[in-house]
Amino acid sequence: MRLQEKRAIVTGAGMGMGRAAALRLAQEGARVVVADINETAGNETVEAIRAAGGDAIFVHADVAQAAQVEAMVAAAERAYGGLDIIFNNAAIQLIGVDTRAHELEEAIWDRIQSVNLKGVWLCMKYAITAMLKNDGRGGSIINNASPTGLVGCAPYDTAYSSAKAGVYGLTRAAAAAYAKEGIRINAIVPGPMDTPLITKITSDPQARAALEQLTPMGRLGKADEIAGLVAFLASDDAAYCTGGIYMADGGLTAV
Repeated sequence: MRLQEKRAIVTGAGMGMGRAAALRLAQEGARVVVADINETAGNETVEAIRAAGGDAIFVHADVAQAAQVEAMVAAAERAYGGLDIIFNNAAIQLIGVDTRAHELEEAIWDRIQSVNLKGVWLCMKYAITAMLKNDGRGGSIINNASPTGLVGCAPYDTAYSSAKAGVYGLTRAAAAAYAKEGIRINAIVPGPMDTPLITKITSDPQARAALEQLTPMGRLGKADEIAGLVAFLASDDAAYCTGGIYMADGGLTAV
């Protein structure tokens, strides 16, 4: 197992890509802190990991709140003695209220930025602080980005697209800043995914078909298809990988 005895946090791990990643990291041998604002869903992920023979605990954490993020990392340190891996997956997408720039309400902008960009920074801030205690062994940070931050494929999701664009800059700046300390920081780019985040869209057959047509593969992605990439970037197989942007988008950004 590539991640035997590694200590990991997955945010937004109650469902979708977060749950799949938490399960995969545990399968690879990591001990996992399952972080989410949804306690029921988060505990279901913990139970699934334990049922498969893995080790996991649940921590309630709103990534937009510094004190809660600091407490989340502290919980990992108490339970497992430190931190080696974090998958910054937690995000919100306020479909229907996030809109074109001149129509967008300031409160909606602020809410999305606070979770999708500030939240990633806060998780990195406290995770890096913990990883710097690892006697030079560093750690791996994986940030969940989006094609919307690279191309104009979501013209009515102004705040979401802007926040995800910020994740790229944050990832690369921090990767350069902490490379010598052995902390690797990378971003993954899932395409349209068949996960709860966009159920409001995918539940409409016409909207779902339109999403599928965006990708050369002609289908939505599956959460398990992201989990494998997360496990790779968390492992020593990716020991020379930092500052990278890894596509798992069915070819969407290739055309």
